[in-house]
Amino acid sequence: MSEPQSASLLAPATAPVVAPVVAPVLAPAMAPVAAPGVAPVTAQAPEALERDLAGLFVQALHLEMTADEIDATVPLFGEGLGLDSIDILEVALEISHRYGFQLRSDDENNQKIFQNLRSLAVHVAQHRTQ
Repeated sequence: MSEPQSASLLAPATAPVVAPVVAPVLAPAMAPVAAPGVAPVTAQAPEALERDLAGLFVQALHLEMTADEIDATVPLFGEGLGLDSIDILEVALEISHRYGFQLRSDDENNQKIFQNLRSLAVHVAQHRTQ
């Protein structure tokens, strides 16, 4: 008796298996990458972020001025806006909610970060997740 015909249709066990080569698809270098379920962060002009932060200061601290009246280069402490550490804690909490990252009180760069609105905006732009 001969072997069943279906057995002769099978490839021999020694036949090499060749997988197709697929080039990876890379996102453009400037495209924001977000975790699953999180909307990507879009780039925002530095001046627009400064205005948003100024508005956050006015709202969170109940300042008697408008966001447009806050100069981004004026110191946040002392003779500038005259904020104190409690004010900065309030602002840090609001920033964490709005921009999705935490400002830490033990960060050795806090003096530089909170020097003025512009330095804070640079830090937020670099670390924000939303």
